[in-house]
Amino acid sequence: MIRNVVIDLGGVMIDLDRDRCVRSFEALGLKGVDSMLGLYRQEEPFLSVETGRISTAAFYDELRRLCPPGADGTPLPDSAFEKAFESFLVALPTDRLAALRTMREAGLRLYMISNTNAIMYDGWIKRAFRQEGLQTDDYFDGIVTSFREGCCKPDLRLFETVLRRFGLCPEESVLLDDSEANCEAARSLGMKAIRIYPPETLISAAGKLISDAR
Repeated sequence: MIRNVVIDLGGVMIDLDRDRCVRSFEALGLKGVDSMLGLYRQEEPFLSVETGRISTAAFYDELRRLCPPGADGTPLPDSAFEKAFESFLVALPTDRLAALRTMREAGLRLYMISNTNAIMYDGWIKRAFRQEGLQTDDYFDGIVTSFREGCCKPDLRLFETVLRRFGLCPEESVLLDDSEANCEAARSLGMKAIRIYPPETLISAAGKLISDAR
């Protein structure tokens, strides 16, 4: 029986628009950003901020070094980079928040696992989770993020952290993720995995898990 549901954020909870983000950074004059930003994994300098190897301030300084100054000749402000980076994130529909609450009410324990960074997590993501008047922590029994742990999925260390830190039995745990590589990583540790990929959705997967838990 599945008792623990480990849930990805981007592509599962949150709708993404990578191309919009690329265009936003290109508008700031950042060259080569198309190869730096991936849907499932980033390259430098984005990878360093996503694994917490550099601070937000150092990340912004690196982008300023790579980008030309603004129209007035002054270096671009932090806010310009924050806005461009967060354009990757489109929406967190409230029916997905409701699905989280319903799964917990059915007795399932929920855990977040996400490749993300402090800029998005402490800004756009926290605001999106407040739509029902709750906080991010109110929806999950535990949270593991790449920028806090120093590694990104599909690195097994991130999945092992979830299992070890919260005392989860792999055979009683399922990953919901939109990346097949991440699903395979979870399966290699004995977990089950459901790829959230059309026509599968978080809502339909939640319905199946709730039905099985009853």
